[in-house]
Amino acid sequence: MRHLLSTKDLSRDEAVAILDIAEDMAGVADREVKKLPALRGKTVVNLFFEDSTRTRVSFEVAAKRLSADVINFSAKGSSVSKGESLKDTAQTLAAMGADAVVIRHSASGAPRVLADSGWIDAGIVNAGDGTHEHPTQALLDAFTIRRRLHGPDARGKALDGVTVTIVGDILHSRVARSNVWLLTTLGATVSLVAPATLLPVSTAGWPVGVSYDLDAAIDAGPDVVMMLRIQAERMNAAFFPNAREYSRQWGLDDERAARLPAASIVMHPGPMNRGLEISANAADSPQSTVLEQVANGVSIRMAVLYHLMSGSDA
Repeated sequence: MRHLLSTKDLSRDEAVAILDIAEDMAGVADREVKKLPALRGKTVVNLFFEDSTRTRVSFEVAAKRLSADVINFSAKGSSVSKGESLKDTAQTLAAMGADAVVIRHSASGAPRVLADSGWIDAGIVNAGDGTHEHPTQALLDAFTIRRRLHGPDARGKALDGVTVTIVGDILHSRVARSNVWLLTTLGATVSLVAPATLLPVSTAGWPVGVSYDLDAAIDAGPDVVMMLRIQAERMNAAFFPNAREYSRQWGLDDERAARLPAASIVMHPGPMNRGLEISANAADSPQSTVLEQVANGVSIRMAVLYHLMSGSDA
């Protein structure tokens, strides 16, 4: 695997292999010295054209735990804010000897342009592009689900037969798109629940069921309920009447959370709007994996960087 641009590009075997490598990487966090020499002498550039805390820090920690050198490149306050193009930025990074570039960009497809351009000979990792995809988030979600269902000794296992309900702002969510493709590749059954205004114009070709009724979805007893953040910064029109109305119809409140089977998992990619998409009790309940997702993000990103840069699946 040369780049990680989309979960659509991953075969079932490749996805399981990354999850298995992440199991090994998870053990590093329990060591007294949280370091592996696997990528010593390699340089990872975090190229973030959009604001991010969780993802950028997670990639930085992952690279440093593998002993790589890390360069954090933020568009704000850089030459990009002065009008420098993606091509010029890429060529500058190439001149610095970057071995991998982790890119987050507001334009859908920017990571693929970088990967296909020939401007830089480095592995490209998509850390979120527009409303397109966020593959490492989907991988860490799959890793979290697998660990909850099968425990940490789940190597070689996929998610066959697992039912996943993704709820909320599907229209603007790159997390939802990446999860749809990855989870179905791993054998899960995925359904989407949202107001009609927060669904894409067409989901034809998506391997999912679509519903507008969260209560019916909850009563079906899914194994996983994934609540999505309302992305107000990407909205320039009235997608729902008001926050109170949205929360009443499509929020995971205390009453809905109580109706879930005891073994069901509650997920959220963060950052959470507590009281809007999810109640505080639901977010902090034993069924919630919110903090596990953050911790597992480091393990998954270590696995992805290792997979891309070591030239080996060992």
